[in-house]
Formats: sequence, structure tokens, C-alpha cells
Amino acid sequence: MPDKLTAKHRSWNMSRIGNKDTLIELKVRKWLFAQGFRFRKNDKKLPGHPDVVLPKYSTVIFIHGCFWHRHESCKKATTPKTRIEFWTAKFQRNIENDKKAIDQLKRLGWNVIIAWQCDIEQNFEETMKSIQTDLLANI
Repeated sequence: MPDKLTAKHRSWNMSRIGNKDTLIELKVRKWLFAQGFRFRKNDKKLPGHPDVVLPKYSTVIFIHGCFWHRHESCKKATTPKTRIEFWTAKFQRNIENDKKAIDQLKRLGWNVIIAWQCDIEQNFEETMKSIQTDLLANI
């Protein structure tokens, strides 16, 4: 199926996608705060700039978009039909950067939780309860 947008318009659309304070991040942070968890957000001092940092629990949370971080077997992890080599290389770099940041954080003594966009959207309460259980296990 051909792209209905011009290359210029597609580029403009993609440039509008933010990398922090997304709606799912806001939803997760609001829930955590309501449960009494206190955190820092997007800490640039830590590898990978985790979305949520909970120092009391030695835990960081990455809230990954399925498209950008290539959630396996997720229908949102599609590959654009144009410029396939560009997108494949970009996605591969994202995956490698994620692995590198997670390894560095673990070596620094942090527990790492990955929360996927589709899980948050489809099973919010269940996903958040799972995160809460992981956090409370690290007291």
C-alpha cells in the first residue's frame, strides 16, 4: 500500500513524536505518585536516561514505545514500507542502545523494569500491580 503522505509531511509527522513526557509516561508516573512512590524523571546522570528513577528502591523504569523499541511479537512494532534499510538500522541501534544502558545500570547496582506501551494501554492495572510488586521486593 503506497504512502498517502508526501515525504515532507511524513518527516514533519515523525518530528512531532516526543521522547519524554508521553501520555503513557504521565499515566504511569501519576499512578506511582498516587501509590506513594517518589521518583525522579528522565535522569540524565544515569545511562539511558530512565523515564522513572526510584532511588529508595534502587530501581529505574523504562517506559518503552513498542514501535521505537521493537517489542517482540507486538502488532505496534511495524516497520515502515519506505526506506527499509534506514529504519532497520535505526531500530537496531535503538535495541543496542537499550541493551547497553540496561547492562550499565545493572553494573551500577540498579534494578531495571521495562514497561511496554501495549501492556500499559491494554492491561494498565495489572501492569502497574506487577511493577509495584517488583518495587516492593527491592526494599
